[in-house]
Amino acid sequence: MDRAVVHAEPAAGPPGRAYNLPMSESGPPATRVERDSMGEMEVPADALYGASTQRAVLNFPISGRRFPRGFIRALALIKLAAAETNAALGLLDAPKGQAIAVAAREVADGRWDEHFPIDVYQTGSGTSTNTNMNEVVAHLAASRLGARVHPNDDVNKCQSSNDAIPTALQLSAAVAIEEELIPALVDLQGALAAKADEFWGVVKTGRTHLQDATPIRLGQEFAGYAGQVEEAIRRAQAARAELLTVPLGGTAVGTGINAHPEYAARACAHLSELTGLPVREAPNHFHAQATLDAVIAAHGGIRALALGLWKIASDVRLMGMGPRAGIGELALPETQPGSSIMPGKVNPVIVESLTMVVARVVGNDATVAFGQTGSLLELNVMLPVTAVSILESISLLAASARNFRVRLVEGVTATDRGPHLVEQGLMLATALAPAIGYDEAAKLAKAALASGRTIRELALERGMDPGELDRLLDPAAMTEPGLGAGGGG
Repeated sequence: MDRAVVHAEPAAGPPGRAYNLPMSESGPPATRVERDSMGEMEVPADALYGASTQRAVLNFPISGRRFPRGFIRALALIKLAAAETNAALGLLDAPKGQAIAVAAREVADGRWDEHFPIDVYQTGSGTSTNTNMNEVVAHLAASRLGARVHPNDDVNKCQSSNDAIPTALQLSAAVAIEEELIPALVDLQGALAAKADEFWGVVKTGRTHLQDATPIRLGQEFAGYAGQVEEAIRRAQAARAELLTVPLGGTAVGTGINAHPEYAARACAHLSELTGLPVREAPNHFHAQATLDAVIAAHGGIRALALGLWKIASDVRLMGMGPRAGIGELALPETQPGSSIMPGKVNPVIVESLTMVVARVVGNDATVAFGQTGSLLELNVMLPVTAVSILESISLLAASARNFRVRLVEGVTATDRGPHLVEQGLMLATALAPAIGYDEAAKLAKAALASGRTIRELALERGMDPGELDRLLDPAAMTEPGLGAGGGG
């Protein structure tokens, strides 16, 4: 397959606007007049966008929230790939294609973020932001080229908002998973695995139903957490894979009208080079841009791993209860004063921060799922809110997983309370069941609870051999498979 014949290289200096604006003695004008298919529009004088973007700014004064940087980057990379592909196909002359590609690269790199002012609660297809991108890239390219570059005819060639915006949604989320979320999870998994090794010699009381159960190693609990994050990494990778089959090339309704037959495959190949991810053209464009199936599936995996982090953080919080009147088996790092009235109080604030992020992710999952109700005939029209929801989930989880590792996991320590309570545990009777039977072991447990004495003391009074009792009630032995030391659930 031939590659594009033009390449986006950084401009030597900051480019100006597409048009030379008259200057007055008092400085630049406050506005300039631009035109689109609906007529004239006053636009801020220093804006790189045009009339259609300004109409959208005025039409959607909703939240003051713009598309995040990752989305703008992905959409700009699509424009870059399109320009180079169209030049390679002979649909754009090489100088114009290069000028568009250079301008799109600058936008992707974040040089012109202030020129994307449209609220995310806008047209449901994201057409306003696609137009915004086309206008900005066209202005920058025209300034570089010294000739007119048309936002639709040139920058948007072989594209529609209806395939470019959902592609930007999926691509930006996949890149965020790859660059932010997976590295944070990998580091967290490593930290939890290291704690599992550190805590392996600490034997404590296990708990089921929040009631005392047979002994477990604190290291085994942390090994479970490390395994949970390992699975979270796998789910994040699966979510990323879901997103990399993109709608690009379907144009307006999935038919590919006004697009070269080779455009989509070539542009996707170029996006793969730009991102380092295997971007593929959807085999069924009618499905790809008419639904949110891929995004809903991907966010489902993100929700699952978020709730996995909630379980880990909540367990750590439970084991850190106290320090004197609770479980108190872990000493959490002290990060800040916990009370404005109780001196010396320290709270598990890092856990609380993470669990609030999980709450937000679960809410975003509901938003992403409900976004499917905007899948009407050939197009989904809830793309912007879906995009910001999945990108927020990824960003928040990556940041909170990193923070949880640095400010809590790496500094958590074990206290002596867990081992101290093992000998008093009622469920030590489980280890005696193979020797004396379930019913007799249950009687010992109930008697120990009623009297406040230990299982060992009552078993000795019952006449059991002290040596055999020591073997059966060895806490470390109870943390491994074997008929002589526990079983059942």
